[in-house]
Amino acid sequence: MKLLHIDSSITGAHSVSRELSALIVEKLGGKQEHDVTYRDLVAEDLPHLTAVTAPSAHPLSQAAPNLDEAQAAKRAESDAILNEFLAADIVVIGVPMYNFTLPSVLKAWIDRLLVPGTTFKYGPNGPEGLAGGKRIILAIARGGIYGEASARASAEHAESFLRVALGFIGVETIETVVAEGLAIVDVKDAAIASARDTVHRLAA
Repeated sequence: MKLLHIDSSITGAHSVSRELSALIVEKLGGKQEHDVTYRDLVAEDLPHLTAVTAPSAHPLSQAAPNLDEAQAAKRAESDAILNEFLAADIVVIGVPMYNFTLPSVLKAWIDRLLVPGTTFKYGPNGPEGLAGGKRIILAIARGGIYGEASARASAEHAESFLRVALGFIGVETIETVVAEGLAIVDVKDAAIASARDTVHRLAA
């Protein structure tokens, strides 16, 4: 099976989402059990979506048909990102929440996946996802507490955004491993331990 592993935290070795995403991949068997593709969106400095950086299959790309060598390389990378996602059976995504939402590089990655005619289409009953049949696991790290029972739940726009965007393209199986309250001294260690325990209980 093909496993796609995505990280998007800017804090490097100090990142809880990176630790958790790596633990999830290990729990699932890693390279011993799967064909693993890894992308560090921060290290790659993934640019935002434009007519140039849109995948070739995206109608937006038609607005920039003539590309120089550097631009062609950016489009080819976007094509690769889309194809990696389409080919993956399992996708593990490290999701730190910054300023109530996604890191901008993770948003840029998602933008390359929502492609009309490829990952979704509009029919007589509205939008229809075309990229289902995947298992997606989100490794979420939040400084505050934003769970469903929290008074601040409505301010959470990272997990909620991903559920909407991935659901829009047909993904029905989305699991989460959440460590939250990481900016609260008395909560952090227990939150990380709980998230690690959740990883160990994931189905392989």
